[in-house]
Formats: sequence, structure tokens, C-alpha cells
Amino acid sequence: MISLSSIQEAAKRIDSVIINTPLLESDFINKRSGGRILFKPECLQRTGSFKLRGAYNRIAKLTEAERKRGVVAFSSGNHAQGVAAAAAQAGTTARIVMPEDAPAIKIENTRSFGAEVILYDRATGDRAQIAKDIANETGAVMIAPYDDYAIMEGQGTIGLEIIESLRAKGLTTDAVICPAGGGGLLAGTSTAIKALSPETCIYSAEPEGFDDTARSLLAGQRLENAPGQSICDSIVTHRPGELTFPINQRNVTGGLVVTEDDVRLAMKAAFENLKLAIEPGGAAGLAAIMNGQYDCSGKVVVVILSGGNLGAGDFANHLNAAPG
Repeated sequence: MISLSSIQEAAKRIDSVIINTPLLESDFINKRSGGRILFKPECLQRTGSFKLRGAYNRIAKLTEAERKRGVVAFSSGNHAQGVAAAAAQAGTTARIVMPEDAPAIKIENTRSFGAEVILYDRATGDRAQIAKDIANETGAVMIAPYDDYAIMEGQGTIGLEIIESLRAKGLTTDAVICPAGGGGLLAGTSTAIKALSPETCIYSAEPEGFDDTARSLLAGQRLENAPGQSICDSIVTHRPGELTFPINQRNVTGGLVVTEDDVRLAMKAAFENLKLAIEPGGAAGLAAIMNGQYDCSGKVVVVILSGGNLGAGDFANHLNAAPG
């Protein structure tokens, strides 16, 4: 299991590599929501998402022998870039298994960090098995996207930074809303937040039809998503993680669910009012505020904007497709 102390150790380990992203707010969004909303923009993080935090924390723990064998990972994009950048920083090699229909910018960025990208057909291939085969053949160390305590500890540094930034402003927060896929960001962040601010409620935010965390929390067991695709590709997983889910059961108050139109509206609001380009999955938390899933009236709420890796054309298409 992870703890506040292990997350604090991770913060020391990754301090020289990551950006301590600020808390931002918008008068317009505050007025519309009736509360005070502070945004943690991990789209401004190195590699464009929070994923570098966990990836570097995990890779920094490799032995010298493991470092020589390199690492392997599978990802639709953000974890891929995080692992590639962390491996380059640590002086080891990386092989990344990515779907051939992943956003081109994510594939290009992963390669730009020096990683070898292995593309597969999402409809017929098994990315986890492909990565496992590579690990078995080469001796490379598998860097899991979320089901690894070291990964969760790295992501949990976001929770430490949130509380530190709030205290510097003389604030406490009623709630933290966090996009959720496999649950690593949610597990790490909620562990830190609950240790430092036990009264704060934690909520996951997911796209409609891929709300496995919300449904699993209600059911008390891990439930699966039906096969399909969402514009929120960065937070779509088969089901919550085996290691992450028990942590989130303990820490998370509930799950919020948003439509793709909600997400596009949130992307537009972030662009117009925060001057930030957020990818669809990264905007799920803001979408949950804007669609009324969470009532912010009279409350201080922190929303994690988990990533911004999206090509200019795709970004413009989403904004143009947002309801009027």
C-alpha cells in the first residue's frame, strides 16, 4: 500500500524532474459555479500530462542491472510519453506499445524522447500481452500505467502540491475532482489529500459509458466497461486497477459522469477562460462542474486538469463541435 510518507519520499525523488504546477482560477467560472474553483493544470507538466510523475518515480527505483535491460510499457499516449521522458532522463532505453490509431501527436512525442514505438491494431491486438512478450524476450522491466504502488506514489505528489498551494492561499478545500481511468492518479492523489485534509471529499470524473470507477464504487467490486471508444481516450480503461481500486474504495466519496458534449463544452471553457488547451479526458472534472453533477455553490473545489496532449486540428474540431 502507499502512504503519505511514501508519497513525500516520491516528491523528493522527482523534484528535479517535474514542474510544481500552480493552482489557477477564473472569475467567470467561479461566478457560473457559485463557488471558488481552483484548477491544477497538469497539461502544463513536462510531457503534457501528470504521467511523468509516476513514471519517473518508478524508473528511478530501478537497479543498475534493470536499467541496463531497459523498460517497456503500453499506453494510448500520456503514459507512453511519461515513460519515454523518464527513461531518457534516467539513462535507460524504452519500448512503448501504442495503438496505431492513437493521436498522432502522442506517437510523435513519444518517439521524440528517444523511445521505440511498437504500433498494434486496437481491434485485434492485446497491448498488455505484446508488452509482456517484449519483457520476456528482452528482460526489460514492465512499467505499468497505474497498477503499481510506485506509480501511484508519483501521481500522489499532485495531492501534496494541492494542499501546499491551498495553505499558501489560506484556504482549505471542500472537494477535489479527479479524472479517472485505471485509478492511479485518483489513488495517489486521494491518499495524500485524505492524510492532510481528512474532511475533503474526493470524486472521480469519467465519460458516460466508460464510468467503471463510478459503477464499481457503488457496487463494491470492480466492474468492466463494454467495448467501445470515447473522445476521452486518455481515461478509458477496461476496468479499475486491481491495486488502485481498494485504495479508491477507502478514499473516494463517489463518481461523477459526463457526456462527450459536456467534455467539449469544458474544453471550450478552459480555452476561453483559463487560456489552456485541455485534451478531452483531462477536462472531465471541469465538465462535471459545468453540467451540475457536482454542486459547487458556496464551496472551495479543486479540479485536476490531467493532460493536454491533443493536436491543433483535433482540438479545433472538438471546440467547433461543442454545443452553442
